[in-house]
Amino acid sequence: MLEKLKEQVWMANLNLHRSGLVTLTWGNVSGIDRDKAVIAMKPSGVPYAELRREHMVIVSLDGKVVEGDLRPSSDTATHLVLYRHFTSIGGVAHTHSVHAVMFAQSRREIPCFGTTHADHFFGTVPLTRMLTSNEVKKDYANNTGRVIVERFKELDPVAMPAVIVAGHGPFTWGKDAADAVANSIALEAVAEMALGTELLNRKTAAIPQYLLDKHYCRKHGPTATYGQKHR
Repeated sequence: MLEKLKEQVWMANLNLHRSGLVTLTWGNVSGIDRDKAVIAMKPSGVPYAELRREHMVIVSLDGKVVEGDLRPSSDTATHLVLYRHFTSIGGVAHTHSVHAVMFAQSRREIPCFGTTHADHFFGTVPLTRMLTSNEVKKDYANNTGRVIVERFKELDPVAMPAVIVAGHGPFTWGKDAADAVANSIALEAVAEMALGTELLNRKTAAIPQYLLDKHYCRKHGPTATYGQKHR
C-alpha cells in the first residue's frame, strides 16, 4: 500500500539526516496522500542508519495506524493537525537544528534581516506561544499542532512554510516531503545568519518591505522569474 509515498518519505528522512540538521534521532518527516486521507510517517526512535522504506508507518488523518508494525513518531499528532488545517501542504518536517532551537529556547522570532531570508520566507519566521501546563499534560503533541495553527490565524502557510515552537523547536512544511526538508535546511541557514547578524550589530533592523517583496516575489507566485520554465 502506498509504496511510492513511503519511498518519498523514507528518502526525505534520509536527506534530512544527511543535511546535518538531525542529532541522534531528533527529527522526522511525513508526507500525505490527500486522496486516501493518510500520511506516511517516520517510526519513533529508529536510528537513521537502520531506517528502511518498509519501516514507514501509514497513519490515517484521525490518527489510526493503517499499515506498519512500528510505532509512528511521537510527533505524529502534531503533523496531523497541520495537514488537517493547512490543506495545501503535502509534507511536514521537524528538527531540533541548533540555531533554530536557539530562537525557540530564547522565545524569539527570526527577523528577516536580508535578501537570503526573503528569497525563501516572506518576512519574520513566527514564534508560537508557550503551551500551558494543562495543554502539555492533556495532549502534548496534538496541542503543539494547535498552537501552530493558532499562530497562523492571520498568516499564509504557503508564504511562510515554517514556525518556531516556543521552548521546543522548528517545524516546516511544503508541497511534499522533500520540499518540507528543503525548508528545514533553509530555516536553519537563516536562523544562523540572523544570530550572527545580531551578534555583530544588535540594532540591525529588518529589511524594508519593498526589498522583501522584490526578493520573495521573484522566486514565488505567478510573477516569479527565478529558475527555468517547465516545458
